[in-house]
Amino acid sequence: MAPHATSQQQSHYLMSMTIIGVLFFIFGFVTWLNGSLILFVKVGFNLDNVSAFWIPFVFYVSYFVLALPSAAVLKRTGMKKGMALGLFVMAVGSVVFAQCMAMYSYSGALVGLFVIGAGLALLQTASNPYVSILGPIESGAKRVAIMGICNKVAGALAPIVFGALLLGGVDAYVDKINAAGSAAAKALLQHEFVHRAFMPYVVIAVVLAVLAICVVFSSLPEIKPDGDSGRHAGKRSIFSFPYLWLGVICLFIYVGMEVQAGDSIVVYGTASGLSPEHAKHLTTYTMIGMLIGYVLGVILTPRFISQQRYLAISAVFGVLFAFAAWLTHGYTSVAFVAALGIANAMMWPAIFPLAIKGLGDQTEFGSALLIMGIAGGAVIPNIFVRLEEVINFQLAFLVVMVPGYLYILFYGLLGHKVGQNARTTVIDSATATP
Repeated sequence: MAPHATSQQQSHYLMSMTIIGVLFFIFGFVTWLNGSLILFVKVGFNLDNVSAFWIPFVFYVSYFVLALPSAAVLKRTGMKKGMALGLFVMAVGSVVFAQCMAMYSYSGALVGLFVIGAGLALLQTASNPYVSILGPIESGAKRVAIMGICNKVAGALAPIVFGALLLGGVDAYVDKINAAGSAAAKALLQHEFVHRAFMPYVVIAVVLAVLAICVVFSSLPEIKPDGDSGRHAGKRSIFSFPYLWLGVICLFIYVGMEVQAGDSIVVYGTASGLSPEHAKHLTTYTMIGMLIGYVLGVILTPRFISQQRYLAISAVFGVLFAFAAWLTHGYTSVAFVAALGIANAMMWPAIFPLAIKGLGDQTEFGSALLIMGIAGGAVIPNIFVRLEEVINFQLAFLVVMVPGYLYILFYGLLGHKVGQNARTTVIDSATATP
């Protein structure tokens, strides 16, 4: 907000931040169910790690497939209606998922997750640039970090709620399934276990549909990027912004790092010797780490440290924690994986504003490209789960994580400057209409 904003402008600003904060909470809750869901389908459908990791794959690859269509939709609907539409699509996906789990169809459940991811692609393509341009771009990381706190509070709660509703007594259930006297008895127990997911996802669908209606009739103002970005007035092609494309790669890698630390930690924990009962809540610890990182980011950026420098420092800590996880064992190693949440926290809030800075009328398209980068959450964990079949799981984790953090370090130090005019200080502005 401008220092001399009127009370009415401040009221609109706070209302907008509150509504978007609720949306970030909702898609955080839905997203961070995946870590526990991997364990759930492993038990319920008797899957190996590779098959269970279709859960994050289909969820995150939907961003790659749907991000550009989402940008086209947003051009027609505007960001406000686009966010409502995204919530409704998520509700449809939740119903499909619930019904297919009740029918004991893993492939159908994956289709439901893809549809949920499609709705999230639309929601995030709208909400992330909305928050970034709601105020000065230099403080974009701080606003996105506040949204990240909402997201990760939900992410910390999701495995706890999911664990209580769906994974309660999972060790005993595994023992019962293994001790079943016949294939038919075993199948009956597995069907019974999987059916637990039906009602929670129906409830999620209802909540999402109600929120979609609330957003449509809310006072959330429509925000559009300024069509004339000033310093890029003569540069209209999306290919004229190399720092954006480097940012897309950076976001792709970052989301892979985040999902690896948040979702794959359950598999990492069981490989470290933890029982499923103890491993089911590990994602919560990573989310707590991210909350700590977000709070630090809100306090420190941009007043004490720039968002790009914070990004570089975060990448260094990512490398250090990854090596620490490799060099230790058991609970200590798992704790360092969870600590990656602290390193990861401010990466998205820093990368997104840096990558869309100065895009002007290309902001929606640039945002869509960045949202496509979320597909890193589909690719990188699957590289890990295949590597850990042929080499030690800790070494596989190191091999996947360290190169990724080194690229993020490059973007924080140099990559975000590529194609920027260092002598020009004019930045994007945003126009809000009630």
